[in-house]
Amino acid sequence: MSNSTELGRRDFFKNAALGAAGLVGTTAAAGAAETPASTSTPAPPSVLMPTEAQEFGPLGRPTTATAQAPVAAVQAGAAAPTPASDFMVDVLKKIGFDYAAINPGSTFQGLHESCINYGQNTAPELLTCLHEEAAAAMAHGYAKAAGKPMLTMFHGTVGLLHSSMALFQAWADRVPVFVIVGHHRNPSGVINRPHSAQDMGSIVRDFVKFDDEATTLERFAEAGMRAYRIAMTPPMGPVLLTVSAELQESMIANRTSMRIPELVMASPPQGETGAVREAAKLLVNAETPLIQIAKMGRTPRAWDLLIELADTLQAPVDVMGYSSWQKFPSWHPLYGSGGRDYTPDVTLGLEVTDMSVQARAARASGKKTISISAEHLFQHSNIHDYGRYADVDLAIGGDGEATLPSLIDEIRKLITPDRKAAFAARGQRVAAAHKQAQIAAIQDARHGWDASPISVPRMIAELAEQVKNDDWAVVSGHQFTGDWQRRLMNHDKPYRYNGDCGGFGIGYDTPASVGAALAHKKAGRLSLAVVGDGDLNFSPGVLWTAAHHKIPLLLVVHNNRAYHAEVMIIQRMAGQRGRGSSRSHIGNVFTDPTINYASLAKSYGMYSEGPVEHPRDLAGAYQRALAKVRAGEPALVDVISQPR
Repeated sequence: MSNSTELGRRDFFKNAALGAAGLVGTTAAAGAAETPASTSTPAPPSVLMPTEAQEFGPLGRPTTATAQAPVAAVQAGAAAPTPASDFMVDVLKKIGFDYAAINPGSTFQGLHESCINYGQNTAPELLTCLHEEAAAAMAHGYAKAAGKPMLTMFHGTVGLLHSSMALFQAWADRVPVFVIVGHHRNPSGVINRPHSAQDMGSIVRDFVKFDDEATTLERFAEAGMRAYRIAMTPPMGPVLLTVSAELQESMIANRTSMRIPELVMASPPQGETGAVREAAKLLVNAETPLIQIAKMGRTPRAWDLLIELADTLQAPVDVMGYSSWQKFPSWHPLYGSGGRDYTPDVTLGLEVTDMSVQARAARASGKKTISISAEHLFQHSNIHDYGRYADVDLAIGGDGEATLPSLIDEIRKLITPDRKAAFAARGQRVAAAHKQAQIAAIQDARHGWDASPISVPRMIAELAEQVKNDDWAVVSGHQFTGDWQRRLMNHDKPYRYNGDCGGFGIGYDTPASVGAALAHKKAGRLSLAVVGDGDLNFSPGVLWTAAHHKIPLLLVVHNNRAYHAEVMIIQRMAGQRGRGSSRSHIGNVFTDPTINYASLAKSYGMYSEGPVEHPRDLAGAYQRALAKVRAGEPALVDVISQPR
């Protein structure tokens, strides 16, 4: 390019800038000629930013009487007013939130500013998320790993709608998430009107446990404490607090007169004593009792209580399927359903939502079923996650974890020497069956050991070998890796596995793993996640959140380049209709072009390896990535894998 051309372009921008400055100067001069200059307050800017400026004063505050009232108080010599959102931050600090996952928006700009300046961005520390669904899913995973909720803040209808899928997952998983959603009480302007609602909570009311709108600061403080207590009382669940932008941005004339109530938690409900005694009698007299668990294990104490119950009865513990938190050691001799020949005559369900199949089968064969669950005390009616009606023989309304101590005590009172001997013999049979199942699983894992694409067992086994000396935690679910994690990795601590999504919707694993890894970071644990490529595609932006906030996590992408469950579903449907399966890939696979998740991770600032296509390269890729994670960074390994 010639110098004359370059100079001409520079001159153009210079002249354009001077012209704009002249226009502004002319406008300002005209305004000054019409209005005498004021020495007490600065002149408003002559050119407003391209926002809905008509709703705000020159300093960006609402031009309402509420917002202007403190100015008069200051002029009269009263104490300086404080933002109402500062008081809200004090409430949040008293509740005890460590983190707040947000995607920013103007309807909670008051709280946002107070958190980072007045609250110094600590307790809660803001986590920048690139999508509200990712923020809520992070809070879901965090709560299960930390044993306490994470705060989330969303912008109006659009933010709440974006988050709704993840809130549904947390509801179905009985996990507490605390949501604050902002809105404009009297919206004006083309943007704010659709972002506001008469009844914001109705958007998600079918899958939150409690919602309220705080119309005053006193109500905000009380509703905040109430919402937290409800979220944490079994059965746990998400809660929502709607707060208007006007309330956040108003000013308080006398902060010292504002009271924040104490947070008083409710004791978890326990089963009624007489019913617990009846359950103990049935279990002690049973020849082949079976313990089944699902949403059992709110705290690490439940892990110890379950082991104590199983050892006392010498009864097998079935952790069931994807819907379970699986809080029982996977290599314990009583892990499992007792073997192929073990038919339970008494089945005890602990926080098992739907026992209809067990109950019907038991009644048809003269067997017994017992349900101990907080689910009997609280249900919504729209989402069918509560399952079918189960006509169990004994339904005990109470939290399983809170009820176990009394159940174990009642069982011990009834054990005679003869029953103890029978228990011991039963335990030996169950342990032998468990050992056989473990051997069979290892033999099955050898199939396709050196195949490319890489088999799922090889992918898991190589990972287990690399972390065998670490204090690790699997923070993803196992919906698409089957039981291989529990068979090939010793889940000997309550935090080894964080559970699945609850509602079985894709898009939970990746962001929830980041949230859980954040919780484990404080404890110095090594967080591991095996996530599907389909799942990662729902919230890839969470990779940036992990990198930005330096959340140590190894993400292994189980990359089968498809929604493979749907491939099989269409294959089956086509077969049933006699049409063949040659087109079953259409609409279900990610090829032409394929997606390079290692490159994707790099673009978000995360260390990555892959795509790894041959099993001989797995160990090295894992070692290099784990070195980064142990140093405090997230890392991703893209593994080209078998479908299942």
